[in-house]
Amino acid sequence: MPKMKTHKGSAKRFRRTGTGKIMRAKAFKSHILTKKSPKRIRGFRKETELAKGDAKVVSQRMGKN
Repeated sequence: MPKMKTHKGSAKRFRRTGTGKIMRAKAFKSHILTKKSPKRIRGFRKETELAKGDAKVVSQRMGKN
């Protein structure tokens, strides 16, 4: 069988940590920021770990690196 190609959309949206966790960016940061508090907007900058169920699928699409 040929090698599996990396899904480029997934590769751009997620990253794998040294310990193997998959990290993602937070949503709701793009527009209509006037009604969101500065504290809330600062929180959107941080990455968060992907849910276990989603991580399984994304890990497969990103390849085994």
